[in-house]
Amino acid sequence: MKDFDTWNVHKKRIDTSNKLLYFHTREVWWTYLGVNVGYEQDGKNGDFVRPIVILRKFNKQIFLGIPLTTKNKPNNPFYIEFKHGDQKYSAVISQVKLLDVKRLKRKMYRLDSTQFRKIQKETMNMIEREN
Repeated sequence: MKDFDTWNVHKKRIDTSNKLLYFHTREVWWTYLGVNVGYEQDGKNGDFVRPIVILRKFNKQIFLGIPLTTKNKPNNPFYIEFKHGDQKYSAVISQVKLLDVKRLKRKMYRLDSTQFRKIQKETMNMIEREN
């Protein structure tokens, strides 16, 4: 059972926050993704966070982000694998989402430009692909 009530309390606190964080394309941040409907990616743990990569910054307040997971699905075209340090991750490009800066918790690292371009390219291919 998903804990929508606890997430709603967190969401109200996040929404009233006045923090102004500086973020850039290619950065990976812990992000408050919360509890979502159905198969949409949820945040984890008590803070309902998940790492995301910033795909596109639109202005100081909003950006397009892609959730990351440590689950790799090599035969799934929507999971783009990459490695950071000794850890393997997948960018779940089918879950690309518009997010507000208030959802950002803490910067983790900046993604290598080659890996980022691969994620970017596969995201565009997914959008342009017909079924």
